[in-house]
Amino acid sequence: MRNFGNSPAFVILGVFILSCVSHVRSDASDHRYKEGDPVPLYANKVGPFHNPSETYRYFDLPFCSPDHVKEKKEALGEVLNGDRLVSAPYKLNFREEKDSSVVCKKKLSKDEVVFFRKAVEKDYYFQMYYDDLPIWGFIGKVDKEGKADPSEYKYYLYKHIQFDVLYNKDRVIEISARMDPHLLVDLTEDKEVDAEFMYTVKWKETGTPFEKRMERYSMSSSLPHHLEIHWFSIINSCVTVLLLTGFLATILMRVLKNDFIKYGQDEEAADDQEETGWKYIHGDVFRFPKYKSLFAAALGSGTQLFTLTVFIFMLALVGVFYPYNRGALFTALVVIYALTSGIAGYVATSFYCQLEGTNWVRNLLLTGCLFCGPLFLTFCFLNTVAIAYSATAALPFGTIVVIVLIWTLVTSPLLVLGGIAGKNSRAEFQAPCRTTKYPREIPPLPWYRSAIPQMAMAGFLPFSAIYIELYYIFASVWGHRIYTIYSILFIVFIILLIVTAFITVALTYFQLAAEDHEWWWRSFLCGGSTGLFIYAYCLYYYYARSDMSGFMQTSFFFGYMACICYGFFLLLGTVGFRASLFFVRHIYRSIKCE
Repeated sequence: MRNFGNSPAFVILGVFILSCVSHVRSDASDHRYKEGDPVPLYANKVGPFHNPSETYRYFDLPFCSPDHVKEKKEALGEVLNGDRLVSAPYKLNFREEKDSSVVCKKKLSKDEVVFFRKAVEKDYYFQMYYDDLPIWGFIGKVDKEGKADPSEYKYYLYKHIQFDVLYNKDRVIEISARMDPHLLVDLTEDKEVDAEFMYTVKWKETGTPFEKRMERYSMSSSLPHHLEIHWFSIINSCVTVLLLTGFLATILMRVLKNDFIKYGQDEEAADDQEETGWKYIHGDVFRFPKYKSLFAAALGSGTQLFTLTVFIFMLALVGVFYPYNRGALFTALVVIYALTSGIAGYVATSFYCQLEGTNWVRNLLLTGCLFCGPLFLTFCFLNTVAIAYSATAALPFGTIVVIVLIWTLVTSPLLVLGGIAGKNSRAEFQAPCRTTKYPREIPPLPWYRSAIPQMAMAGFLPFSAIYIELYYIFASVWGHRIYTIYSILFIVFIILLIVTAFITVALTYFQLAAEDHEWWWRSFLCGGSTGLFIYAYCLYYYYARSDMSGFMQTSFFFGYMACICYGFFLLLGTVGFRASLFFVRHIYRSIKCE
């Protein structure tokens, strides 16, 4: 892959990463105010607290709206994140206190009362941004005290909000919103109600420097008891890795040493005996797999996703994805995926040509569609669901056009350039043994040596090394918990790769020792099987650890998690195959093959 060292894609990628790094906290010089200056306050979205994907525009609920609702221009990542910022009805000028200031007086119609009551029943929350700091609050409450029958519940809408703002000299440091539990609008009955919406603003000075104002949002995931669980997860995983690698290394080294001694004896003695074990199939072990175009495409896509993951970790470790840096992760994923598509083209076509494939153009098309195709189909279905719900998760037409243009003008050309470079690399497949003309028959094997039991064995160990950390990632992506300990996540990712490589190598050895030479696809499937375990964990998380409900949230959760787990399947399958290929070449190079 040296051909890509000076390619425009990697130059652009480098510039993008540097710009991301330089952008971290770059807004530190832009937020200075004088007393009385207007500070931007945007209302973002509302939605059921337990359904993070199901969010709506703030003014979809019949709140008081300003005379002229001004929409904030948003970056690609913010739109993908479902953010739709509009000017809020509250005025919070710098260091200007207000006491029970009236926003508006409004007569709620019967339909609006029903609308609000359904929202309160579903635990609707709102989110706003004040000087780029997030604010949350619930829109109302349900009084269930002393009432066994749900028909007796009382539903209330909060009508007074208090903003407590901390400042340091001429900068905003912190903001929180509190609802007054005594000033309520009764929504229990289907009748018109008069509501007077008010707000209070209190300012207080603090010594916290502006550069540290985002730290309070990352503190929650760095609390001592959380860190203890994370470190327990790491130690548990490391012990698993050490035991596994030590066990496998001991067994494989001892077995291989005996094999090498046996196979390395003088040829006359060897001629008298019938060969057994993995040496017996040396003429078949490097026979190219069936469906070589699909195999090469899967390797290319897996390598691209591996590169994407490494770059995302690099950005995370230098601090680009600080809490509530709206849409930064989505922007990075789209841009880096587009710029690394050349890697997929190069790896797939070059490997396909090594396998003596002839139709490299079809292979390139397959590589381009292997991951993007299912992702696109899933997106089309889920976007249609979001449009039907009028949710903010529905992408505007303009954003879809931008993504299509990125795919057409960046991803596809780089994929083709990578494919041409791979075709012209003219590398030959390095096989230490010659392949015989006719394949040997594979002896009958017990059921537990078939593909599915082997995949179950291969996926369980890597999954057991990451499952504790999975809960925190799920609670962050599909909940409101903040995840900022990227260094621990990176260690867990490295452990996952090591365990996947070792378990796949061990299973490949046992497969060859049983004189089954069709190891190519098996090693890929065994490596990738952890992705299936993660998807099984999705079912457990949805039903046992979350309160998500409704068709939209369920389809978003299982639809996008299917795409993520499929990506992991390709990535870890590639790691498993590469490790097995290295191992198989090594053991057959160490013996005399005729």
